[in-house]
Amino acid sequence: MEVKQLTRTLSSLEREVLDLPTSQRAALADRILVSLDEEGRGTVDALWTEEVEHRIDEYDRGDVKGIPASEVRAKARRILQG
Repeated sequence: MEVKQLTRTLSSLEREVLDLPTSQRAALADRILVSLDEEGRGTVDALWTEEVEHRIDEYDRGDVKGIPASEVRAKARRILQG
């Protein structure tokens, strides 16, 4: 698709969308935002997988020590209680 044609298409789409009632524009905006979140989710998941694997490797090599779950829970309770 040519840039001029794409610009015209986006402009006409924008005019149509702005003519919609507020509730329909809000619903459309929500759908668009959800679709953008879904597109980015794969990248975020891949980055977290990489981070988890890195941390496991560090632990396996003995570069870091684990923290007992009881200590983690106690610290979380203290933080949540203020």
